[in-house]
Amino acid sequence: MAKTFACREIGMNCGFKARANSEDELMSKIAAHAKQAHGMATIDAATMAKVKAAIKEA
Repeated sequence: MAKTFACREIGMNCGFKARANSEDELMSKIAAHAKQAHGMATIDAATMAKVKAAIKEA
C-alpha cells in the first residue's frame, strides 16, 4: 500500500504533497523537499516525529 505525506499536515504553509510505495522512499522525497524548499539541511527529531505521525496509507 502506498504512503502519502503533506506539509500542511504538520502545520507548514506549503502545498507539498508526496506519495511513494514505501516509507523509506517517501522519507527520501520529504528530506529532499525539506532541504530545497525549507532550507533544512537535516530534519530535527521533533519535526521528524511530526512527519512520521502525518504519514498516511493511501
